Amino acid sequence: MIAVIKGDIIASRKLGNQAVWLKPLKNLLVSWGKNHKNWELHSGDFFQIEIENPEEALIKALEIKALIKKITTTDITKKIKTIDVRMALGIGEKTYFGKSISENNGPAYIYSSEKFDVLKKENVTISIKTAWKNFDEEMNLYLKLVGTIMDKWTVSSAELVQIILNNPYITQEEIGKQLGIKQNSVSGRWNRANVNEILEVEKMYRNKIKSLLQ
Repeated sequence: MIAVIKGDIIASRKLGNQAVWLKPLKNLLVSWGKNHKNWELHSGDFFQIEIENPEEALIKALEIKALIKKITTTDITKKIKTIDVRMALGIGEKTYFGKSISENNGPAYIYSSEKFDVLKKENVTISIKTAWKNFDEEMNLYLKLVGTIMDKWTVSSAELVQIILNNPYITQEEIGKQLGIKQNSVSGRWNRANVNEILEVEKMYRNKIKSLLQ
């Protein structure tokens, strides 16, 4: 069993220079695995990632969300815009092993593609599909709720969340030193970003997937 994340940058054609998100996204994906084997980027805005351990899929998606949401660019009207991303997670088997990720196939790839195709229609930016219908219904309700929170992250909120995801045991005092702000300011950002609720959903996802895979 593996996980596959398919995603794209929202309204990328209306945004400015692709390099502002491509370079940091590539750097993140390189830290996870090899290009073409474990992940691929297409047309500057679409990406596909294979994750060996399904338990890690949601936190990887959250890392991408935080990374992209902290980036700003200038759109075609010269207005400064924050960037956002939508992602579909598929969990299942990989039944065909190609020379590259684009040639691989199996339920995990099919599920992620099917879910990605309906993200716009469902008006969500993160969702999941598996063979477990009850799990999908419950998990997607939670993802829809935290998704509305994450979609509204400011640059400072996304920056904070990225630090927390990369350093799970970091203290608010340590975060403050890293960002150059006071601890009470960190606490305010923490609450505005709904960090606790998002981490609780990630923990619940991880526990449920682990149980289902046993």
